[in-house]
Amino acid sequence: MAEEIIVTRGCGNLSGTVRVSGAKNSALKLIAAALLGQGRSVLHNVPNISDIDIMIEVLRSLGATVEREGHTVAIDTADATGFETPYELVSKMRASISILGPLIGRFGKARVAMPGGCKIGERKIDIHLSVLEALGVTFANDHGYLYASSPNGLHPAKVFLDFPSVGATENMLMASVTIEGTTVIDNAAREPEIVDLANMLNEMGCKVQGAGTSTIVVQGVPLADLHPCEHWVVGDRIEAGTFLTIGALLGGPITVEGIDPDFLRTVMMKFEEMGATVTTSEDSITVQRTEPLQATDIQTLPHPGFPTDLQAQFCLLTALAEGRSVISENIFENRFMFAAELNRMGSDINLDGHHALITGVSGLQGAPVSSPDLRGGAALVIAGLAAEGETRIHDIYHIDRGYEDYVGKLRSLGASVERITV
Repeated sequence: MAEEIIVTRGCGNLSGTVRVSGAKNSALKLIAAALLGQGRSVLHNVPNISDIDIMIEVLRSLGATVEREGHTVAIDTADATGFETPYELVSKMRASISILGPLIGRFGKARVAMPGGCKIGERKIDIHLSVLEALGVTFANDHGYLYASSPNGLHPAKVFLDFPSVGATENMLMASVTIEGTTVIDNAAREPEIVDLANMLNEMGCKVQGAGTSTIVVQGVPLADLHPCEHWVVGDRIEAGTFLTIGALLGGPITVEGIDPDFLRTVMMKFEEMGATVTTSEDSITVQRTEPLQATDIQTLPHPGFPTDLQAQFCLLTALAEGRSVISENIFENRFMFAAELNRMGSDINLDGHHALITGVSGLQGAPVSSPDLRGGAALVIAGLAAEGETRIHDIYHIDRGYEDYVGKLRSLGASVERITV
């Protein structure tokens, strides 16, 4: 059976400028939030990736009309009356669980298939359910579907999240905006994508305060008072960090445009610890390196800590740094699958529970490898650019879920990389 793969060949220094796409982890939730607008909302700067295609189909399955032209998506939810999402769509993508909040906010009920996506850990949805239960939602499992209802009506609540879960924060936010009274989310996720969602909700007539801090306060408004809006998706900080890794690894300078440097403060500090130079403007970051890469220790944490979605990319950097590094993965327990593939290329990575013990090596060798997940796959492509000889990366559908025209953008920097069918 034919398979599309990415082939890289080791090269010297790469340099140039890349404009990042809109944030995948924001755009997916904004498309879902359009349900609350009950009309034609327009989103700009939406990335052209497979996960977005799936979320668009989810909205269409609910009765929405969705039109796409380039990076602009128009979503008309005036006639959306469905509240059930089909298994064949939801099972492909974890983020599809984010449809639960807006369905409850609009209809007071939902029937959602259990989500799928990258197999990087258990990623339980218990925390999503518990915060929604605080609002008066009851849940039942029905042949692989999660049925949500509110038989006694919805009511405001004050909750403290056991963990600052992005998804749980987003679902409670979208479910609570139409509940009369004051809802408070303490220990809320603080990611930039949460702020982007809150901004869009406010543009639709919601009353959300505190997004970006650990306490979010929602003053509920009647559903009838909400309206559609036009909104620009923020730049993708993970895509930006991925390309900046190339500057630190191969010398650069690599400049990414369309990104707020505040989104990546912790990451930029790690680049500098490893010997790279970082410069910024209002909407761009540049990374270059002339000195040897230095070892460093990293712990992934919720924002504003070091993002788990850049752990694999920095695992690659430390694999070629001088000395020994320790990377601790505190978010997802299975996110070191990438290490086994990188070891096939000559790295020296040993796993101990949720720690990766990394001894830097002088170089990597090209080899056939497989993308274990979205971010690991993107990092393996970069590893191939730093390795001697040819590297063939399989299972690249993972990469297509989160990176628009990844190969094209790499080629614009001078990389020897192509997609072929074998």
